[in-house]
Amino acid sequence: MDVKDEDKSEDSKKNHIAYYKSLTKVISDIQKESSLGTDPTIKNHLDARIDAVEKDRKRIREMFPEITKEEWDDNTD
Repeated sequence: MDVKDEDKSEDSKKNHIAYYKSLTKVISDIQKESSLGTDPTIKNHLDARIDAVEKDRKRIREMFPEITKEEWDDNTD
């Protein structure tokens, strides 16, 4: 299996920050949807989706360790 090197260029960094922002919005939207429902199966599914998105956000943060958590949070406004 080929392993692709991660692109950590400034362009990639900007694109990942934009993607990170979109993931933050996705989590917010899923949380809102989850709060409206009462079906435990749906809530579990939505919780699993949130976990998956959080893992992706973590992967992105690990790609650019020079960006602090505060900066990531500032970038999501």
